[in-house]
Amino acid sequence: MNILMITDNDPAGMGIAFTKAINRYTDHSCRLITTATRYNFNFEKDIHIPDLDKDGFDEVEELLKRADIFHFHILKDENSYIGPFYVKDYINGKKIVHHHHGHPDFRTNPLKYFEKYKRLGRKVLVSTPDLLTFMPDAVWQPNLVPVNDPLYMPSDINGNGIITICQSPTRKELKNTVEFNDTVDALQKRFSYLRSVVIENTLHRECLKMKRKCDIHFDHMQGYYGVSSLEGLSQGKPVIAGLDDRNLCAIKDFTGARRLPWIIAKGREDLKMNLESLVLDRDFMKETGERSREFMERYWTEEMVIHRLNGFYSRL
Repeated sequence: MNILMITDNDPAGMGIAFTKAINRYTDHSCRLITTATRYNFNFEKDIHIPDLDKDGFDEVEELLKRADIFHFHILKDENSYIGPFYVKDYINGKKIVHHHHGHPDFRTNPLKYFEKYKRLGRKVLVSTPDLLTFMPDAVWQPNLVPVNDPLYMPSDINGNGIITICQSPTRKELKNTVEFNDTVDALQKRFSYLRSVVIENTLHRECLKMKRKCDIHFDHMQGYYGVSSLEGLSQGKPVIAGLDDRNLCAIKDFTGARRLPWIIAKGREDLKMNLESLVLDRDFMKETGERSREFMERYWTEEMVIHRLNGFYSRL
């Protein structure tokens, strides 16, 4: 089948990640159209509308005509223009998927989307299990990272005794960055060798390079996990996140793993206690990071994730 993914900005780079993995591990052909740039992380692009000339728009029209599946990300749908083309003019007889990644409007007004998709008979994917609360008829499609790409591989750290913990939030106000900074500031009064870095407004490749040089990764304490978690686990780091029971159960069901690698912190006290444990015991920190990498290699490779998505496509 010909799959056409359409989105404004690429959500955490997952549009291009899924596109490449589908082409690598399935018999389908997948292309990605992005219409806008947000955050300027410089994720790899396939067809980016602002960059196109006439020949590029000819290719877009051909892709719209030939698509068997329209896979819309974030809030994009057929009621939009791709350059001069009205997407709705091309959807007759096509299968349609809506893939949500936790956009604030989706979280704030879920009933609007639920009723719309029910009325239209649409199939829906969500990127994390907590979003099933808003869209109970949807299917959770785990995100992925290319675990064998050099930037996602473990690295030896020679920090001259320094321990660095990092966070790479897209939006600090939503990712417990205040609690993170306050906790590290308090611990630094006891542990002078503890450092922290909040990575912001950084090209994605540079962000990954910076994260490889850190010892511990903090995601957030919002109940679910982000792509940042998967990056840290793949890089062989201890990853702290506030996963709730629903997410933990869903991840165990998906992976079949009895033990998950995340260090769970649901509030400031958990975060402080877990950071102390890692900082005080470097062997524990190292072993935890090794378990992170082993988990991704065994349970969360691109091929495993795409197998799940391929099954979803086959049921449309």
